[in-house]
Amino acid sequence: MSQILNGKQLAQKIKDELKIEVDKLKNEEIVPKLAVIMVGNDKSSQIYVKNKSLACQNVGIEFDEFLLDENTTEYELLELINKLNYDKTVNGILLQSPVPKHININKAFALISPEKDVDGFNPINIGNFIIGEDCFIPCTPYGIMRLLKEYQISLEGKNAVIMGRSNIVGKPMIQCLLSQNATVTVCHSKTQNITNIVKNADIVISAIGKPNFITENMIKDGAVVIDVGINRLQNGKIVGDVEFENVEKKASFITPVPGGVGPMTIAMLLENVVKATIKQNK
Repeated sequence: MSQILNGKQLAQKIKDELKIEVDKLKNEEIVPKLAVIMVGNDKSSQIYVKNKSLACQNVGIEFDEFLLDENTTEYELLELINKLNYDKTVNGILLQSPVPKHININKAFALISPEKDVDGFNPINIGNFIIGEDCFIPCTPYGIMRLLKEYQISLEGKNAVIMGRSNIVGKPMIQCLLSQNATVTVCHSKTQNITNIVKNADIVISAIGKPNFITENMIKDGAVVIDVGINRLQNGKIVGDVEFENVEKKASFITPVPGGVGPMTIAMLLENVVKATIKQNK
């Protein structure tokens, strides 16, 4: 039976520490503020934004919401981002994805000031991340690394397999693992013999959005399994990419869904906002 990587518990510990830091800043009349932009009416995005708002409230970070109609033009979105870039009361800017198809999200990410890019998607932050300079790291990979560190799981020399190559999780996860001297393989929709590749992995990180895709026969005994997937079944149940009940029997460590990676993502966002606030007020 594997040990559960309790992201909810660790995230609460991090938030408690951040609240102390935020209170210190407020004593110096510095109030961290996060501005979140959402374009359209995506149901999942609405839930994510609400969770971020509550988390900010819990640690004392001010939260500004900009809920834009799905017919908002790219120009209007870029104008808003530019306005927030110059607003000295705003320390962090986050553009919630997805956005409507007529908007080039990469163009929007590129406009967000690197100093306020708390999601770590501005090309300057991405470049600094790859060469090992100080930057904002995308929140989900950052949260996974903090979770592995908390449970003292060594990555050096380990075979790590990432399922999925998105810009939000898969690609930045490669750099996170390489920075800790893991050997990294990325599987995606065109990969052949996925089962054989995953079977050789010491660490499996799945972010493909397919419910219960990773099964017991794909995991070797003692592997560490990190499930980034959040999928809602027809009966309303939330499950990950990993068939938890059976895989748990073989893994040494495993994240639950919910309560694993999700809370860590939000905790790292809050940490990045506090970091941005401190850097901007030096």
